[in-house]
Order: sequence, then C-alpha cells, then structure tokens
Amino acid sequence: MSRPAHVVAVDGGGSKTDAVLLDLDGRLLASERGPGSSPQIDGLASSLATVDAVITALLATRPKGELAQVSLYLSGLDLPAEIAAYRAGIGGLPWAIDGVVVENDLHALLRAGADEPDAVAIVCGTGMNAIGVRRDGAQVRFPALGGISGDWGGGSSLGGEVLWHAARAADGRGPDTLLGALLLEELGLANLDELVEDLHFERRPLTMLAGLAPLVFRAAGRGDAVAISVVERQADEVLAYARACLTRLGLRDAAVPVVIGGGVARSRDPLLVDRIVDGLARIAPNATLRIVDDAPVLGAGLLALSAAGAAPDALARAREELTTADAVSARR
Repeated sequence: MSRPAHVVAVDGGGSKTDAVLLDLDGRLLASERGPGSSPQIDGLASSLATVDAVITALLATRPKGELAQVSLYLSGLDLPAEIAAYRAGIGGLPWAIDGVVVENDLHALLRAGADEPDAVAIVCGTGMNAIGVRRDGAQVRFPALGGISGDWGGGSSLGGEVLWHAARAADGRGPDTLLGALLLEELGLANLDELVEDLHFERRPLTMLAGLAPLVFRAAGRGDAVAISVVERQADEVLAYARACLTRLGLRDAAVPVVIGGGVARSRDPLLVDRIVDGLARIAPNATLRIVDDAPVLGAGLLALSAAGAAPDALARAREELTTADAVSARR
C-alpha cells in the first residue's frame, strides 16, 4: 500500500512567514510561523534561513508519507533573476523536491481571492505590488523595486509619511497635523528629535516605520487634513495599479474581480475603501472590488494542492480549514 502524500505551502511577507502541511484530501495537518522572509527586505541568505527553518519544523511533525509538492510564494521575488537565485539557494535542501514552485506571493493572494481566469490582485501590506492575469495566459507584472521603479505605498510608505509630516509641522516647514502628537504618544517620546536621531544613528531600524501606518488612519478619522491627503494618495495608488493592469490587458470593460490584500487593505478604513470603490467604478465600471481577509497562506495552500493534482472537494476542504485569518496561528 502506498504511503499518503502531503504538500507544503509557504507564504512569506515582510513581517511574517506562514507554512502549512496539508494532505491531498485538503486537511490541514500542521502549521508553522516565522519572521518575515522577503529577500528584498531581509536579504537572500536570511530569507532562505527563515523558510528552511519553518519548513523543517513543519516536516518534523509530518506523519510518514510522501512529499508530493512544495510551493513557495514570497514577497520580494519580482524579477526572473531573483526567482532563479532563490531556486539556486534552496538547491540541496532536503525538502526541495523536483517540481518545487518558487514565485511571488501575489499569486497566492490572487488564488485566495479569485477563481476567475481574468483577474487583478494588488497587495497593500508593508509595500505594494500587483499582478493582472487574462484567460489566454497573458500577465501584467511590476518590478516593485521601490522608488527606482516608481513605487510608493503600503505600511512603510505610510509610516514614513507620518514622520515626514510630523517633522515638518514641528519645525514650521509644513502645516499643523495631529500626526506628531499621535506619533509621540505611540512611541512614548517627549519630542521628535529623539526618534530622528535614533533612526539616523541606527539605534532604531527604519523598518519600524511600517508600524506607524495606523496613525495615518487614526488622524484622518479625526478630520486631520494632512492625514486625509495621505490616505487619499494611498487609495489613488491602489487605483493606479488597477488601471495599469486592466488597461494593459484590455479588460477595462470586462467583469473582472480586483482583489486587494495585505495589512493596510485589511484595515478596511472607510476613507480608503470608499475612494477605491468610487475610483474603480470610473476606471472599470464592470469590475468588482474584493478585500481578502483570509490568511495569505490560504492561496498558497490551494495552489500547492492544485499542482499536486488534488480533487475539487479537497480544495474546498482546504479553503474551509484555512479560511480564517487566525487558522495558522491557532494550529501552531
């Protein structure tokens, strides 16, 4: 009698890495969580170490059986050269079986939010990126390399705007804003100079700015004009990705789901969402907005099962088991 087969799926972002072990019937057998594993943020070596650690821990719990599929979907794998380097990096690791999938995490977000052959997915988390797909196999992708490729938005950008506007308000170069007071309260500081010097002398990492993003929405909700302008800019950036994908694919008049995910999107801030909905109606009147609240590893799991040839009922079971945002952490 043949041994049962299992699949491993990994979703790695800027703040955390989730891995799940599923059988081919779609049952969640085990899960692990680690720190962020974006090679653009943490570097290739650190990303590889994190992914190897979570998969090794995951497989330590595995019942005896064959490993039928391993699928890795990571933020920061935006260029073919980056994907090739990652493939080379996992070579020789005990879980790196033939057929391992290495791709950008946008594919996992897209699969979690849409089954349609024509679709757009936009991630608005620590950073931003997007993908558009069409039924004939055509795709739209972006380099997503930061300012040098025209990028802005996501938690890091929003947090940076908090500090930028707060600093300018404090020294008189910019308009008054609640952002400064909220920032000092959040970090327990007496003045902004302390934070600026900490960042300059690397006593605090610049990555901590992403954690300040909620202050923008808090201040905007209180009517702060500066914060409102930042939220509106964030919404417009989501719309810019949607417009670019739909235009380049010739789908502006089609009934296309536009899936958005990531921590900033999942906040469902009313000002942000309302502006996106209104703008999308002008850009593509037949498109529909979907906000994915499920754990991002849901899409990775569905893709891994599909690659292993799992039946439709297994995919439905996996979706049910992975459908809540705390499914992974609850089963650690």
